[in-house]
Amino acid sequence: MPPRKSNTMRVAGGDARGIRLKGPSVSGVRPTTERVRAAIFNILDAEQVVSQRVLDLYAGTGSLGIEALSRGAEWADLVERNRRQSLDLQENLERAGYADAGRVHCADVLRWLNQPAFGESGAGPYGLALLDPPYRMGDPTPTLAALWDSGALQAEATVVVGHSSRMALPERVGGLRQYDRRSYGDNAIAFYYCGSAGSA
Repeated sequence: MPPRKSNTMRVAGGDARGIRLKGPSVSGVRPTTERVRAAIFNILDAEQVVSQRVLDLYAGTGSLGIEALSRGAEWADLVERNRRQSLDLQENLERAGYADAGRVHCADVLRWLNQPAFGESGAGPYGLALLDPPYRMGDPTPTLAALWDSGALQAEATVVVGHSSRMALPERVGGLRQYDRRSYGDNAIAFYYCGSAGSA
C-alpha cells in the first residue's frame, strides 16, 4: 500500500522556518510550493518585505502571507472566501506564532477590494501584495486592476502574482508595471512595481 500523502507544508525561511503548516482541506486549493515561495522571497529585496503591511489574496493555506511574516513583515491581511479553508488559515497563523500579526478575512477577493476606503476599515495601505489565485480562475489581470483601483497600495508597493506559465500577463495594469518574471515548470511568477496609488 503506498504511503499516505502528507497534508502539511513547511515555512521556507525566516524566524518561523521549518514550522509545519496545515495543508488544504478543501478541494481545488493549490498551495504555493515551498520551492516557489523560497524563490519569491529570495528575489525580493529585504526592504520590500521587512516592516511592510502585506496583503495575501486568494490566501488558501496562508503560506505566502505567513512566509512574509516569518521574514519580517509587520502585518498581514489574508483574504480567502471559503469558510472552512479560512478556519484552517487561522490555525496556520497560530501554528506559526503570528495570530497577533495577521487577520483572516473570509470574503470574495473582488468584493473585498471594492470595500470603502481602506484607512477607515483599519486595513492597508500595503507595501507588498501577494496573489496566487487558482489557475482554473483564468487570467488574474482583473484582480490586478481591482487591486490598483482599490487604493489599497502604498506608493512604490510591490505586487507578486503567481500564474500558469502558459499565460503571459500584461506589462502594465493601471499604474502597476511588470519588472520581472520567472518560470518554475508549470508555475510562473510576475513581479509588479507601482507608483503613487491612483496615478496614471
